[in-house]
Amino acid sequence: MIFEKYHALGNDYLILNPEECPELFTKEKIRLVCHRNYGLGSDGILYGPLESKGADFALRIINPDGSEAEKSGNGLRIFCYYLWDQNLVEEETVFTIDTLGGVVSCQISEGALSISVEMGKVTFISNEIPVIGISREVINEEINLGGELFKYCAASIGNPHCVIPVHDLSSELAKKIGPIVENHPNFPNRINMQLLKVIDRKTIQIEIWERGAGYTLASGSSSSAAAAVAFKLGLCDREITVKMPGGEIGIIIDKEFQINMTGPASRVGTMVLDEDFLND
Repeated sequence: MIFEKYHALGNDYLILNPEECPELFTKEKIRLVCHRNYGLGSDGILYGPLESKGADFALRIINPDGSEAEKSGNGLRIFCYYLWDQNLVEEETVFTIDTLGGVVSCQISEGALSISVEMGKVTFISNEIPVIGISREVINEEINLGGELFKYCAASIGNPHCVIPVHDLSSELAKKIGPIVENHPNFPNRINMQLLKVIDRKTIQIEIWERGAGYTLASGSSSSAAAAVAFKLGLCDREITVKMPGGEIGIIIDKEFQINMTGPASRVGTMVLDEDFLND
């Protein structure tokens, strides 16, 4: 079985074409394939291209724990690069991809040096994210994480995010509280977490814990949510550079909180999985 491997700022995915595998295998086997020691190793599987009635292509985004993600900014940029590699899309031409989190519009620059994705509209409304309690905008609410109180904002851009502003940013803190946030009872569908530090009006820095994947070097949807929160709080302007351990993503926010994300993606190579691996 052939997989194509790509990464976007260190966030790596395996792409599995349905022509290679007409039916996606079980959660247990997905976890094994994505395992860093026992399998091919990745932050998830992109299963596509699939047919869509409302878009040019459809895509399923599978987390390394076997759960399915609604949307992934890095995954979408990677999938765009794959479509370009396969001569299925052209440079500077807008095309659409259908995900569980909605249809997005994409465009690849000349030479695929950067890829732009219209990620959709950010909402802060609790029942749309979802967050428990009465319907409200979840802004600067208090949350207890392992006995320590933090302020957080919640947002969705087709998938859920908990953004925690901090003064001291570290991967250690992200790894410590990330699992607690992901599985906190406030968030009935689990949630992605970003620690947010504002550098200036045009720059933020984040550390990321992804639902179903864990600590992550970079994330497009996390960048979108964190930038939207920084803008919502009045701490940043509409055009924001998001710095992460894996690199940088550019975010533009319009007055309706529609997000345009721009960043790179890179091909790693072709990986062949032994057929007996999944049957063993």
